[in-house]
Amino acid sequence: MLLRTKKELESFLSLKKENEDIGLVPTMGALHQGHLSLVSAALSENKKVVISIFVNPTQFNNTEDLRKYPQTLEADIDLLSTISNELVVFAPSTEEIYADEVKTKSYQFHGLDKVMEGEFREDHFNGVGTIVEMLLRLVKPDSAYFGEKDFQQLQIIRKMVELQQLPVEIIGCPIVREPNGLAMSSRNERLSKTLRKEASFIYETLQNAKEKFGTNSAQEVIKWVQKKFENHQLLNLEYIEITDADTLTPIQKKQKNVKYRAFVAVYADDVRLIDNIALN
Repeated sequence: MLLRTKKELESFLSLKKENEDIGLVPTMGALHQGHLSLVSAALSENKKVVISIFVNPTQFNNTEDLRKYPQTLEADIDLLSTISNELVVFAPSTEEIYADEVKTKSYQFHGLDKVMEGEFREDHFNGVGTIVEMLLRLVKPDSAYFGEKDFQQLQIIRKMVELQQLPVEIIGCPIVREPNGLAMSSRNERLSKTLRKEASFIYETLQNAKEKFGTNSAQEVIKWVQKKFENHQLLNLEYIEITDADTLTPIQKKQKNVKYRAFVAVYADDVRLIDNIALN
């Protein structure tokens, strides 16, 4: 079922029975197997599942990036039909969501938004928070599903839900990877065949960094990763960061009973790729 307006969505939700849990999978479309894994998780835990497909302008810092973002609604619906015919797709226009003014709400994310992606993409997470809060208030799901590829975003959405006191469980799902290890992303379609192959180097380096983290300091691991990318002719490292997985605070010194994660952003030509890995 395809819904294009808030009114259509409200009409559908009004038919919800008392014991029917609803799962929400927010996406920007250009769906791939990573998205399908989120939908499958939602289907396994909820009676009804809503997939939103909306390319949100408030989370793009680069207008060229927004212009190039693939919009493939028909193909997305066809792909979703391969796992279920019971799914509800909510695909509104920008005007339907933002009415007369595309405006970003400001949040206090307690520092979660100031590192890594936040450092390089100003106001990005306010844009993410704005649309996700809107969708959560519209759909009123019991659970919402997000991929761990965007782990910083996942933690920020959890914080937003806590601050706004929204009655929804935010569920993080494991990263789905291409056969060569590259984290699945809609942006991968913009890579040349050569770059898509070479980009396997990102996950390979993260795996090696995880191994080194067991015996080396975080600073040594960071320097090692930087050196590896310096020697790669086709991939440019924007950042490597090791943080506390919960607070996203950059590591100073390893502490017992703290979960750590390594994050990278890499340019393959003009395509920006992100990835991360749990270190312990």
